[in-house]
Amino acid sequence: MDRRHLLSDQDEPVTGPAYQHPVVSNTDVPPPPPMGFQHPQPPATSPATQWDIPAISTDLAKEAFIEHVSSHCCYSKKPTKEMTITELIALNTYRYRLETFTESRSTEWATEPYNGQLVDGMPGVAPGPWDVVVSAPALFQDSETHVRIPHTASLKGCHSCLNLGKSACSRCVTSGRVQCEVCGGSGITTTQKQCYHCKGLGRVKCRGCSGVGSTTCDTCQGKGQLLCYVKLKVQWKNHTYVQVMDKRSGLPVEHLDSVNGEILLSDMNTMVYPVINFPMESVNTASRKAIQEHQAQFSNACRILQQRQTIELIPVTRAHYMWKEKTYIFFVYGAEHKVFTKEYPAKCLCCTIS
Repeated sequence: MDRRHLLSDQDEPVTGPAYQHPVVSNTDVPPPPPMGFQHPQPPATSPATQWDIPAISTDLAKEAFIEHVSSHCCYSKKPTKEMTITELIALNTYRYRLETFTESRSTEWATEPYNGQLVDGMPGVAPGPWDVVVSAPALFQDSETHVRIPHTASLKGCHSCLNLGKSACSRCVTSGRVQCEVCGGSGITTTQKQCYHCKGLGRVKCRGCSGVGSTTCDTCQGKGQLLCYVKLKVQWKNHTYVQVMDKRSGLPVEHLDSVNGEILLSDMNTMVYPVINFPMESVNTASRKAIQEHQAQFSNACRILQQRQTIELIPVTRAHYMWKEKTYIFFVYGAEHKVFTKEYPAKCLCCTIS
C-alpha cells in the first residue's frame, strides 16, 4: 500500500512440516518459515555524494518558462519577451522511497474437467503451502500465479450434470422443439395459410441444442467427472512508502509525483538498514520509520524477499521576475524542467472568468 507524506525540514523528525490433510482456508495458512534471517548491518562508510545542486541558470529558467507558456493557448507570450528575471532560489527537495517486495500464499479448493490428468491424492503426503517450490518473478513487480499442490487430487462426479456430461437445454426444456416465431405456435399465418416456417406444426427444432434436448455441461465439459484438488495462490507485491521533505517553497508537493530527480543513495538487500548519516535529519527519521512500519506490517503474514531504499534530490528553483513593474513567481522543478505558476499576468478573457 502506497503511503505519501509531507514533512518540512522545519518540523521535528518525526519450518513448515508436512501434513496429512491439506490446508484449504486462507486463515489457516501458517506464517512463512524463517529463511535464516540476519539483521541488516549499517554501511561501513557513508556515501561520498554531492548533496546540493545550484539553481539553474537564467537562460534555462527562461527557456522552460517560454515552453510552458507556449503550451497554453490562452497565455499571451508578451510577458516572456518583456520580463526580467530578478532572482533564482534553489530549494533542495528530497524524496525518500522504501520498496518492500513480499510473497504471500493462500489455498483454496479448485476443480477442473477430468481429461486423464494424474490423480495423486492417495500415494503421498501433501506438502505445506510454504514447502511448494515456486519460482519468483522479477523483483519489485506485482505478479500472481496458481499452482496445484501435489498429493491433493481426487476424482468426483460432476455435481452440475449428475455425472451425465450433459445438461437440460434451458431454451426448450429437454423437448428439443420450441414455439415457432413466425406464427406464434398457431401453425397458420395472418392470411390463414399454413406457416411455411414450421409447416403447420407450430413448433420448430430448438437452435440451442439442435433438437437434442440437452447441451454439453459447462462445468465438466461433457466428461461427467471433475478433478478436485487444492490450489495454491501465490502473490508477489511491491509495497511502497514515499516521503517528501519539502522546504515550504510554495510549490504544491503533488507536482513532484510526476518528475524525476537525481539518485543520491540506492541501497538494496533482503532487509535494508535505516539511513543514519544523511545531512538532513528528517530523511534519517523517515528511513527509520518506513523500515519499522514495513517490518511490522509484512514480516509475519508475508515473506519479505527484497527491500530497496532510495534518496532522490529533486531540483526545485523558484524564479522571481518583473513585468510591468510587478513581481511574479514561477517554479522550475524536476530533471524534466517542468514549470508551475499559480498566477500568470497575461491571460485571455476566457481564462480569467471563473
